[in-house]
Amino acid sequence: MIQFAFTRKAAACLLPMLMMISGETTMASSLRLEDPSVFAGQWQATLTARSDAPEAQALQDKPSNICLIDLQSNQTLGKGADCLSAWLQDSAIGWFPDPDGLSITGKEGSRIQFFSRQRDGLYLSTLKSGLVITLERAAKQP
Repeated sequence: MIQFAFTRKAAACLLPMLMMISGETTMASSLRLEDPSVFAGQWQATLTARSDAPEAQALQDKPSNICLIDLQSNQTLGKGADCLSAWLQDSAIGWFPDPDGLSITGKEGSRIQFFSRQRDGLYLSTLKSGLVITLERAAKQP
């Protein structure tokens, strides 16, 4: 009788732990790491306050809050890297895809900023200051 009670108690403790472990595995396997070629190209970065509405952003677009950034196929940043670096207050050198977003790297190759995926072609990151950077695939020029 005591052994039966012990096994029930052990099962009650172990079952939730097994469910958590299998859940993490399932969740991790559901996120797909995109090929870097998917991200290569020109992107528009917009710096806004958290409370700015999209309509207000369109009216106030000016060089100080918009950068066109080239994500090069060799996973380095081309044109626009200086503008993004000024916002990040760190030298933005490269980039790499994450399963749930896109990371910008600094001089030593470590992540300096993470952009979370909102939908295809749209990524967001919040700076320590509370300002938001929206990274959106730029329309292809004909």
